[in-house]
This record gives sequence, C-alpha cells and structure tokens, in this order.
Amino acid sequence: MKSNAADLNETSYINSFSHARSIKRHHHFYLGPTNSGKTHQALIALQNAQSGVYLAPLRLLAMEIRDRLVASGVPCNLITGEERVLMEGARHTASTIEMMNPSSLVDVAIIDEIQMLQDPDRGSAWTAALVGVPATQVFVCGSTAVTAPCIATVESMGETHEITYLVRKTPLVLEEVSLCGNHYSRQKLKPKLQKGDAIIAFSRKDVLTLSARFRQWGFTVASIYGALSPEVRRTESERFCSGKADILVATDAIGMGLNLPIRRVIFSNIHKFDGVASRYLNSTEIRQIAGRAGRFGIYDTGYVNVLENDELIHVEHMLSTDDTSDLTKLPINIAFNQIGEIAQKLHTKKIAEVLSYHQQRTRFDSELFAQSSLNTQIAQAILVDNYAPTMSLKDKYIFVCAPISLNLAFEKDYYLLCLQSVAQSQIRHLPSPPNWLESASPKHLEAAELLSHNLSLYAWLSFKFPAIFVEGNATTTLRQRVSHYITQALLTQAGYGDTAREADYLTTKRNY
Repeated sequence: MKSNAADLNETSYINSFSHARSIKRHHHFYLGPTNSGKTHQALIALQNAQSGVYLAPLRLLAMEIRDRLVASGVPCNLITGEERVLMEGARHTASTIEMMNPSSLVDVAIIDEIQMLQDPDRGSAWTAALVGVPATQVFVCGSTAVTAPCIATVESMGETHEITYLVRKTPLVLEEVSLCGNHYSRQKLKPKLQKGDAIIAFSRKDVLTLSARFRQWGFTVASIYGALSPEVRRTESERFCSGKADILVATDAIGMGLNLPIRRVIFSNIHKFDGVASRYLNSTEIRQIAGRAGRFGIYDTGYVNVLENDELIHVEHMLSTDDTSDLTKLPINIAFNQIGEIAQKLHTKKIAEVLSYHQQRTRFDSELFAQSSLNTQIAQAILVDNYAPTMSLKDKYIFVCAPISLNLAFEKDYYLLCLQSVAQSQIRHLPSPPNWLESASPKHLEAAELLSHNLSLYAWLSFKFPAIFVEGNATTTLRQRVSHYITQALLTQAGYGDTAREADYLTTKRNY
C-alpha cells in the first residue's frame, strides 16, 4: 500500500479553508500576561465592527462575551456544541472555538487564549481558527508561549500581521513567607486567610473539602471546578464577584480567562495529576493562574502565595522563567474525508482501525503542522465499533468526537445508550428527573454533576441527530433544575475530611 505522505501537506490543509483564502486577512497579535488588557482591546474592535465572531476556550467565556456585547447594544448569537441562542438581526456571534464557522465571512474575529495550541486534545481547534476563520481582521490574544509557530504560519499564507506586546496593569507580588511557614497545618492556615483570596486546588475532592472547611471557619465561599456545568460556574463566579462569597476555592480552570476580583492567589499544592502522573506545575500554568490576582480597577497589586516555604522556590522560578513553548508545529486533527479514504484503502468499516492507522502510519509533510494525538478518539472509537459495528463511518465519527469522559462509568454507560439509540434508529428521551432533585440534602451532589454531564451530551447529540434526540429544546429547563440543586448543595456539602496533601502527610507520618 502506498504511503499517504504525498496526500498530506501544509498547502492542502491551508487551502481547505477556501473562504479564508478568498479574502485578505490581517492579524493583530495582542500578547502578554494575564491582567494586561489583551482581550479587552480586541473586544473594543469587535464591538465596533459591523460583524464579528468571538472564539472562546470555554462555553462560560462565550456566554460572558455574548452578554457583554448585548449589554453594549450589539445583538449577538451564542453558539456552542450544546446550544444555539440566536438573536434577531445579530451579525455577531460568541462561540466555543470548536464551533468556528469557516464559511461565514465577518469583519472581525477574536481568537482567545492562543497558548491553548499546546493542549494535546483541543489544540487543533486553535490551529483551525488561526488558519481558517474568515475575517478581514483577526485578533489573536494570549501569552507569548506559541508566538513563533503562529507567525510562521501566518507568513506562509502570505497574510500580514502586527504584534502588540502588553504588560500587566497591576504588579504581581510573590509574598516572602508562605501561609504556614516551614510546615503546613490547618491551625496556621486559618488566621492567614483573607477576603479576596482564591485558593487553587487540583481535584474536585480537594475543592469541596477546602470549601466546607473554610465555611466552618466562618467564611462565605464560592467553589469552581471542572465537573460543574457552565451555569453553576457562572453562578459561583457571580457570588464571588458580588462579594457574597469572601473566598474562592477553585481548580486551575480559573486560569483560562475568567475575570474575577481576586486579590491573592494561593496554591494549595504545586503538583497536579495530569492523567498519567503527578508532576510540578509548569511556567505557563503558574503564570496563567497566579496572574488572575490583582484585578485591574479593583486592586492596586496582586499577590501570590503557597502553603509551605519550600514551595515558594518553585513558584518564583516559574514566574521568572521564560515560558516559551517547545511547540514548533501547530497541531491539526484528522479530517473526515481522510477517514473515508483510509477506510477504503484498508477495506474496513472499523473507525478505530482507521484512526490507529492514521496515527501510526500517516506522515504529514509540513514544516508548519503536525498531526495531533488521536489517543482519546481511538479509545472512543473502539467502543463505537464494538457497540455499533454497522453504523456509518460518518455517524461513528460524530460519536468519536462526542465530549465525554470514558473514565466515569455513569457517563460512559449513558454514552453507550445514546450510541445504541442511533444505531437502532430508536428515539431517546431526556433522562427522567430524579426524586432527589427537589431535596435540600447535598448528598446527591456527585449524582447531580453526572446527570448534568449526560444532559450536556444529550443536547450536543440533539443537534447531530434531531430525529433521535427529540427533546433537545427541553434540555435547558431540566439542566436549570439540576444546576439549582448543585448550587444549593455546594453551600452545605461537608467535604471529604482531609485534602490529598493532608492524606499524603498522614501516610508519610505513619511510615516513620
């Protein structure tokens, strides 16, 4: 079988975005640290344009920008994988970056958080936006981590660009002494917490445990972590922004553009589990998270701290070191037409075989681009082939791209039910509201989070298979009820006793 190398090159990828290639695009790079006004300046151009699109890394950010534009008198649509909220006469759209429309010509486009090109699962969406968004003025906002490969790509397309480097509007100060000194203890931490603090943890359990503890200590607390729906995260953000919550406890999700009035960022740990192993936080992560301190216009200075003195050394090093990424080629994802071609060559209907072959055997002839990893998609593809072997490749690919976490059994089981509904052409209704939904007890918090994920999947699939998932329009109402339960549960949940750090400390102590 001949190699596919001749079929895959940077010219064919670039030219696949025909609408972007048909216009003369100019790129404005607004680059710098957090709290430097990068996105704010780009949004002024978007607001004043006749038409435009804002491409967000998070659904929550897309919602925030849509609301901001509408409040300023600019009608704006909201389009994400799960919803279409269209306003009459709107020529502006706020969307998640994966929903970028390569066929809709606009005057201004904003690509936010460009350093997300480094994300192993989603980076290819930023490449597609940079190469393919059809706007005459493209504003690229983010850190300086990936500037070089972006500029190389823009120049290779024969398009113009300019770079504006911005600096922080408020100084960021790493405090000299940690909150607990040489050794961490709860008793030392308690009197050091202040209104306006954001404590960063790296697991759902730690966020909930610290939130419950701080409430017991007399603080009002807002909680933000990845398992929460955007609606709940928005409610929790507003509680902190309005002053109803003294302290924010959050995962590193706040590092992705959320605008919060944080005075001081406190790292509860300088390690995180990245899906494979525990590792130190890198410079980009620490800068993005720590940089949320010192919101311009609210605080004159932002502060950063940790729980033990030894950890100050790593944070100081990461804040001062160059965070330029080692990314030299921009990631791109497999296109559906490539799937069909490979399947035909392999004489297979198994999409897992196609994706595995593509990842292992196909070589991309480019100085600018590289194929992104397909490991996550292959894992889903194996399930799809096993449970829906006769499904068309097109429908299989939709399920391969579905936003789910296979490591959550509840979510995986619902995904398989949805898959079988499509394979058997049987209508699937929304899940029935559970009896505990009106309960005041927080003990169903995790079940509510999982149900919220399933409702998100249902909403996403309702746009792909409207004849099967027929209650897409009713998803919002049920999701609002679930979000209300979660919001109330967060105020009363009791946590898990010890944080991961404390459990490790106790284990180590017992071993001596």
